[in-house]
Amino acid sequence: MARDIHYLPARELVDLFQRKMLSPVEATRAALDRIAAVNPRINAFVLIDEESALAQARTAEARWHKGAPIGLLDGVPITLKDQCMVQGWPTRRGSVLTPADQVASADGPVTARLREHGAVFLGKTTTPENGWKGLTDSPLTGITRNPWNIELHAGGSSGGAAAALAAGIGALAVGSDGGGSIRIPASFSGVVGLKPSFGRVPTYPHNANTHLIHFGPMARNVADAALMLNVLAEPDIRDWTSLPADKRDWQNGIDHGVQGLRIAYSPTLGFAKVEPELRTALDSAARRFSDFGAVVEGVDPPLEGVRDVFAVLWAGGVARGIHGASAEQKAEMDPDLVAFAAYGESLELMDFLAAQAERDRIATELARFFELFDLLLTPATAVAAFPCERQLANPERERWWFDWAPFSYPFNMSHQPAISIPCGQTKDGRPIGLQLVGPRLREDIVLRAAAAFEKSRPGLFRPRID
Repeated sequence: MARDIHYLPARELVDLFQRKMLSPVEATRAALDRIAAVNPRINAFVLIDEESALAQARTAEARWHKGAPIGLLDGVPITLKDQCMVQGWPTRRGSVLTPADQVASADGPVTARLREHGAVFLGKTTTPENGWKGLTDSPLTGITRNPWNIELHAGGSSGGAAAALAAGIGALAVGSDGGGSIRIPASFSGVVGLKPSFGRVPTYPHNANTHLIHFGPMARNVADAALMLNVLAEPDIRDWTSLPADKRDWQNGIDHGVQGLRIAYSPTLGFAKVEPELRTALDSAARRFSDFGAVVEGVDPPLEGVRDVFAVLWAGGVARGIHGASAEQKAEMDPDLVAFAAYGESLELMDFLAAQAERDRIATELARFFELFDLLLTPATAVAAFPCERQLANPERERWWFDWAPFSYPFNMSHQPAISIPCGQTKDGRPIGLQLVGPRLREDIVLRAAAAFEKSRPGLFRPRID
């Protein structure tokens, strides 16, 4: 077992701690050893705190010896994306302009909930500058690479979180998602990523794109994602948009299957260009859901104009994030970030008001669509992972990152829960993800369907990074 400790699910770790067959210190040392072995090749961390992690693990070990664990994840090693506030740690956000000695005086909501449940913090994972795009490279940390093939992107903006999980570093990871930043890297890296309903997991501090941003769990299996959601889904007074406490156990019912569920299958959303191998894999997945007893119907959701609406809303927030930066400071930033912010600066007030009105229309039409269907099945991305030297998968037909990731951002705009789970690999070994989207506040259906599909997969996919 020692050889594979770093790939054990969180639920199994907790069980082993309880039965005194493994200690949190052993699990944490295995995770830190794994970081030392593989992180130099994938570059998934901006901060690693071995001393703190081992101290937390020893404290958790003492609690388990007394038979008095403090929560659902006591002693489980995890990672946090570098947009989470962690007391005593800096929040760099992928920028050389954020000081390394400016540390948080308190935990953010996500960090606080995890600490209350005894999770062991290994460190902070990488993100692109200000989390603005669907890839993870930045002036601060360089390129985060895919454990399946280090010549390929890991996705973003939670790319460090996904790469670490895929490489066997930590049992769980925190990601954030403003337009696909949990689901894109989950798809590229072959792991599970859940974007909950907006407000289910509190966010703080807020920024200009907070109305699109969701924090959520990333894991190597669906049940672990559900377990982590139990920890994260608590309101916090610092986030006025956080939902009231929901006492449901999100693990309950995930093994109930999809018999009788109405699933809309849209392989293109009516406008996306999808790589043929991904389309083939998703067609197969749709048939599998039908075999499971779901009623699957090919139909596109009402998303007219969604790309341009998102572009305006996202650009406005990105522009606000670097507003006031000097020319010298901008010269040290991601040049594509600066260019996209310039587009945001060029827009006028009426452009934003019109985009917000269109967003309201799209979200309302999607709500009506989900009165007819329990779930929507789509690809997670239009492309599989592509080479690190490129920012676009197909520069001839794409302008910005969301042009190759058209399946995720609509559901940030509508605040619906959505999950990416592995559904196969391309012929050259790149992971393929499928996305399941549910009605607002129905993470239970999303998790249930994801678990049913996961159960049918032939074993756990692991990259050959060793």
